[in-house]
Amino acid sequence: MTLKGKTLFITGGSRGIGLAIARRAAADGANIAIAAKTTEPHPKLAGTIYTAAAEIEKAGGKALPLVVDVRDEAMVEAAVQKTVDTFGRIDILVNNASAIGLTGTLETPMKRYDLMHQINTRGTYLCSQKCLPYLLKAENPHILNLSPPLNMEERWFAPHVAYTMAKFGMSMCVLGMAGEFRSRGVAVNALWPRTAIDTDAINLIAGPDIRRRCRKPEILADAAHIILTRPSRDCTGNFFIDDEVLQSAGITDLAKYRHEGVAERELMPDFFV
Repeated sequence: MTLKGKTLFITGGSRGIGLAIARRAAADGANIAIAAKTTEPHPKLAGTIYTAAAEIEKAGGKALPLVVDVRDEAMVEAAVQKTVDTFGRIDILVNNASAIGLTGTLETPMKRYDLMHQINTRGTYLCSQKCLPYLLKAENPHILNLSPPLNMEERWFAPHVAYTMAKFGMSMCVLGMAGEFRSRGVAVNALWPRTAIDTDAINLIAGPDIRRRCRKPEILADAAHIILTRPSRDCTGNFFIDDEVLQSAGITDLAKYRHEGVAERELMPDFFV
């Protein structure tokens, strides 16, 4: 139950959920390639690939900050090669990079539609394709997509059809690639939160009152750790929900993932659950 010595390639890991997963793996002594775009501080969103690397090193891991736009095939190829050159291997890919737009059809500019589909669906497919030659050589290889269960119901699409299509594209990668690579031992799974997760992006979109009603990103980090330490041949094609993963490992007290003074019943459910 350790990721010591494993190499993780994490997209969008300069902040939020991706960084939380990286820190948890680093606590085991893992190597982390942070593949993200942010090199200069954003005025409203904290964190760069370099501050993330510093946090990873402080947590006990080894970090490789990489400037990567997951829409750019050449950049992804170069980042994957740099990771292998530095650490000698890739054991785990975490497809965390994502773009969001909670707007209806008439309110969604095609530029935003394209961004969501290029980052979410295409980016996930591209990073998986480029990492797979190395994952196929790994002892316990995993791909983990931060994407929702495939619930093909109208209620999940109607409020923001473009965003739902883009996120479900990530989940369809899970469904297809799990079947494609099952016999070759590569696990492909999805992980999604039961509740909204407290990130700077949530604060920017919804404000501090909503942020208080979110669980901390460490719940996803702990759930991801449980998944990524399972035998890959016995754990693939699943659409996991964070609290269910923890419960399967005997963790039932989730209070530490809530903000102080917030009751369980006050938490805000996430999309698609």
